[in-house]
Amino acid sequence: MSDPLLYQLNDRLSKSLEKDVLIQSTLDRLRTTLQVDRVVLYYFYRQWKGRVTFESLSSIELSIYGSTGADDCFNNEYATLYEAGRIRAIDDIATEPLSPCHREFLESMNVRSNLVAPILTPDGLWGLLVAHHCQAIRPWSAADIAPLEDSAKILADRIYTISVKE
Repeated sequence: MSDPLLYQLNDRLSKSLEKDVLIQSTLDRLRTTLQVDRVVLYYFYRQWKGRVTFESLSSIELSIYGSTGADDCFNNEYATLYEAGRIRAIDDIATEPLSPCHREFLESMNVRSNLVAPILTPDGLWGLLVAHHCQAIRPWSAADIAPLEDSAKILADRIYTISVKE
């Protein structure tokens, strides 16, 4: 390719595809490993405003792709906890002490159990890696939390590395 603009476009598309494949394969692997109904990547496109940009599903009816979440629920208090590395495991949303806003949000997506890990890059909280169990409650064990947490760290490192090269 002799045209520098065409080369830059090709390079950028290649890096974007690399990132997309990495994310999707990670979500698919996690859903299988954890045996859950849904695993999503929630990306913050600006401060505490985000969207589900990737998902892996046990059934297409469970799709929440493009969902913007409960922006009113996620505030600086929650962000600070996730920026500090918080992993949140909710075995049963019906019995967990949650704000009404958070509970209603999870119920609207048919979530019964929820597991969340932050995706932290050197620039801060980039997104959330989330596992949902919808058909029944799910007690989360350390063996469930570890692969989600590890995957969030790997994604953070790779996403940042790919983004820096762009």
